[in-house]
Amino acid sequence: MTETVLVTGGTGFVAGWCVAELLDRGYAVRATIRDRAREDAVREAAGGREGLSFAVADLTRHEDWDAAVAGCDYVLHVASPLGGDGHGTDETLVGPARDGALRVLHAATRAGVKRVVMTSSTAAATPSDGRAVSDETVWTDPTDRALTPYRRSKLLAERAAWDYMATRSGGTTLTTILPVAVFGPVLSTGNAGSVDVVGRLLAGRPPLLPRFGFTVVDVRDLADLHIRAMTAPEAAGERLVAGGDFMWLADIARTLREHLGDRAAKVPTRGVPDAAVRLLARFVPELRALTPLLGRQLTFSSAKAQRLLGFSPRPAAATIVDCAESLEAARPALRGA
Repeated sequence: MTETVLVTGGTGFVAGWCVAELLDRGYAVRATIRDRAREDAVREAAGGREGLSFAVADLTRHEDWDAAVAGCDYVLHVASPLGGDGHGTDETLVGPARDGALRVLHAATRAGVKRVVMTSSTAAATPSDGRAVSDETVWTDPTDRALTPYRRSKLLAERAAWDYMATRSGGTTLTTILPVAVFGPVLSTGNAGSVDVVGRLLAGRPPLLPRFGFTVVDVRDLADLHIRAMTAPEAAGERLVAGGDFMWLADIARTLREHLGDRAAKVPTRGVPDAAVRLLARFVPELRALTPLLGRQLTFSSAKAQRLLGFSPRPAAATIVDCAESLEAARPALRGA
């Protein structure tokens, strides 16, 4: 019998790849959306694959979650309020992320699904002691004054999920996946997510390169890890970092210039002093959100996911090139062609 997986936030970048990969592996997929008008966009992103259905559900509302989960064997809870651009507040991000996760878990445990795999973030595993490598054993300090509302929302949502599951009995188990910066090919022009960093570089923005760096994970590898964690017995009750190589923004820019040639002509080549970035961050919210990471080479280790589940992240440079190629291919659509 075909098993059914509920994927929350079906219009998102990561969720879109989870949907496509699950359908390719023979699962029936029910994707949640907040508006029926988005069905066609999700179907298009899934390449017209068979086996996709929809449920309308909103993280900020109790209604509809029991119906969304009914009859499902697994849940991939990928949805979360957006706010990585620095414009979100505790009110708009923390409550919906935390309470939304609890609504999904409550419905899932009531329905008796086998496992919920929740997409958290390494924002919930960022050390404040200056160490250079972090992993799943680390929990971000919620009192850290440098914590942005978005990062706090990811931390508190995951904490609430684990606290909730500690009070429950029954057959439903929880696994959390903590991705780093997610890049890779886009499935549609409407769910690009974090790959906007690459799109901006191709457009020549910013004109100078600040000393920001990221541990990178390919969205295709991330979707694969979600599915591995969904079914592997050894993943029950575990936190798992999803990460690969560390790259400075200057490394990403160099990779684009080397592999895309003339198409990367606008990609900046020069750096900018840290002091200038901190000054500018007073006026640019998205910069202000990143300033605590300025000049910091913090790597997140996925050794546990590799050991337990055979996770094998591809080289970050390949991910960046594939990401850029997909954005280039999408340009006619972005122009309305």
